[in-house]
Amino acid sequence: MPARSPLCLTGAALALLLAGPPARAQDAVGPSLECRVPNSQLYTVAALPAVKAAVAGKHALRLLAVGGSAAPGASASYPVKLEAALEQALPYVDVIMEHRGLPGEIASGAAERLRSLVADADPDLVVWQVGTHDAIARVDPTAFTEALDEAVGWLKSHGIDVVLVDPLYTASIAGDADYNRIVDGVRGVATKQGVPLVRRFEALRYLASRNEKGESHILGRQFRLNDLGLRCMAEHVALTIAGSLAQTAAIPTAQPKPAPDAAAPTGTPPASTVAPRNPG
Repeated sequence: MPARSPLCLTGAALALLLAGPPARAQDAVGPSLECRVPNSQLYTVAALPAVKAAVAGKHALRLLAVGGSAAPGASASYPVKLEAALEQALPYVDVIMEHRGLPGEIASGAAERLRSLVADADPDLVVWQVGTHDAIARVDPTAFTEALDEAVGWLKSHGIDVVLVDPLYTASIAGDADYNRIVDGVRGVATKQGVPLVRRFEALRYLASRNEKGESHILGRQFRLNDLGLRCMAEHVALTIAGSLAQTAAIPTAQPKPAPDAAAPTGTPPASTVAPRNPG
C-alpha cells in the first residue's frame, strides 16, 4: 500500500513554491553534511510541468520510484528515505509514494514492463534509477540509449514527468569504457528529452573521494548502496526535484487575455493548467 505523507499543501506554501526559485537551489533545501556534493556534480534540473500542476491544483503528488531492489533489506528503505527527504525539500506537499523494482535490462524489455507499472500507479512523476543492470550485463550502449530514449519519450507523451538517476559508481569499474558509455547514454537521453538528471555516478565518486574509507562507507555488498548511500541518494533526488520545480515555477506561462465576451466562468481553471494524461 502506498505511503501517504501526513502533510497537506497550504495556500501560503503554494504561493511560496510558485513565486519563483531562490537564488540557488541549495538555499531552499540542502543534503545532510555527509551527503553534500557540489551542484555541478550532483544534478541537472529541468521543468516538471506535471508536478507543478499537481502542486498548483493542491492535489497529492503521485510519485512512482522505479529501479533498485524492492526486496526486504537496506534497499527496501529507499522509498521511506525518499519520502522523508521530499517532505524536507517540499514541505506541505502531500506525497503518495510507490516503489517498484524493475529487474532486467532496459534494452531487453524492462521498458515494456515499466508501461504496465505506470498504468497501475497513474503517477505524476517517475523517478527512475536506470543503467546499472545494463552496464553490468554489458548491454550494447547504443541499444540501451535508444530503448531508454523511447521509454522516456513515451512517459512524457502521456503527461508524466521523469527524473532519471544514472548508474552507481565504484572504483573497480570507473575506468571501464562500456560502463561509462551507459552513464553517458543516460545523460544524453536526459538532455535530449529535457528531463532532470541525478548524477549519481559523479556524486558517489565525489563522496567516496572525501572519506578515508572510500566507497565502502556508502556502498554495501553485491554492488548495492548501504543505508547511508540510500539516504544520500534520496536527498539528492529530493533536491533535484525541488530545484527543478523552482525552475518550472519561474517559467512564465503566457496565456492569451480572454475577450470580455469570452471570459471563462468564475472558478474555471485555464485549459492549459493540467496536461491531459492517458497512461493506458
